Amino acid sequence: MEKFYQLFPQELVTFVLVTLFSLLIGLSQRKLSLKKEGEGVEKTFFGTDRTFTFIGILGYLLYILDPANLIPFMGGGFALVILFGLNYYVKMSQHNIFGITSIVTGLITYCLAPIVVTQPSWFYVMVVVTVLLFSEMKHTFVEIAQHMQNDEMITLAKFLAISGIILPMLPNENLIPGINLTPYTIWLATVVVSGISYLSYLLKRYVFKESGTLLSGIIGGLYSSTATISVLARRCKHAKEREIPDYVASMLMAVSMMYLRLLILIPIFSLKIFVSAYPYLLIMAVVSAAVAWYIHKKGDSTEAMEKTEDDDDDSSNPLEFKVALIFAFLFVLFTVVTHYTLIYTGTGGLNVLSFLSGLSDITPFILTLLQDTGSVAIGVAVACIMQAIISNNLMKMCYALFFSGRRKEMLPFLTTGFSVVIAVNVALLIFFYL
Repeated sequence: MEKFYQLFPQELVTFVLVTLFSLLIGLSQRKLSLKKEGEGVEKTFFGTDRTFTFIGILGYLLYILDPANLIPFMGGGFALVILFGLNYYVKMSQHNIFGITSIVTGLITYCLAPIVVTQPSWFYVMVVVTVLLFSEMKHTFVEIAQHMQNDEMITLAKFLAISGIILPMLPNENLIPGINLTPYTIWLATVVVSGISYLSYLLKRYVFKESGTLLSGIIGGLYSSTATISVLARRCKHAKEREIPDYVASMLMAVSMMYLRLLILIPIFSLKIFVSAYPYLLIMAVVSAAVAWYIHKKGDSTEAMEKTEDDDDDSSNPLEFKVALIFAFLFVLFTVVTHYTLIYTGTGGLNVLSFLSGLSDITPFILTLLQDTGSVAIGVAVACIMQAIISNNLMKMCYALFFSGRRKEMLPFLTTGFSVVIAVNVALLIFFYL
């Protein structure tokens, strides 16, 4: 936009921009007015397209009269506030309407002129876009509020507290001499993992509330692939036979999303390890998704995937305080155990520990490896990450078998799918060692 000021007179460009932006805002108000009239609601807007355009032009004219002291501009704004106040009084007394959205929008339109003149183009365009979006999204916000749980805002407040209040206040000094473990790093790992889980939770509850089985595995895998597979296995226990391939495919998609989750987590803590690990993680994510898609297509593709209501454990809130404490405890435990394992048993003991970590949540162990690449060679860290994943995938297959009641119709799909994924994992690990 700044280049236009060089090609044409500044006053002309500013006037055109203010007029255009004011007209766009007015047109959005016209649309809302027509929508209310169509719904049988009596018109209470003080104006629409032309009125808002004239408000923007008025603001520009009064601003250029005295841009230094802004006396005419402030006087016009005061007069506009009086008119808006009278309009609001009439709406409130005669129509029992208390909303002031259109009034605030009118005041923003009046302020467009000084914003266009004094601010960069990206800023005033952002202001106009925001006004247009929020004007159109009233019903969207109403639907979100209707579907919102009673404690949802408390949950958001918790996340803001642990990330924006608690984290900056924590000291970044080692708790144990010689071990790279500080209150800040412990809580940072907790915040990052909780943030990804919380995003997955919001997508599952509000964006894909009635998702298909395959999509449930994709979204749930970002939160916790182990929990998602356990829930899907319980559902599969009572599912129709033709739906079983979709459930197994969804489990494998959850595994694929686990790799994507690691691709997000690892560069946050260690770019060096990410550079070495990402090709293998990316290949495993693609292979898992490909096997899942193959099993999905192998099933009865003529049947639509069943919609599922998220009333199970995979949609539970990920920001429970006890969950954060458990993760922090596991992170501290694996950090201490890894440190002393390296001291007394070397990399051989660390390799054994990587396989043992797969019996539970592997995220704390992997984040421990990412904290200090100086004590653990990058190649060893990458190998341990891959070994932990192999062990964890094997445990997920066992969880699926256990929670599904070893349903015989499920066994061929489950064992074949997970065996292929684990075999590729092992092959990549051998290739990495070679």
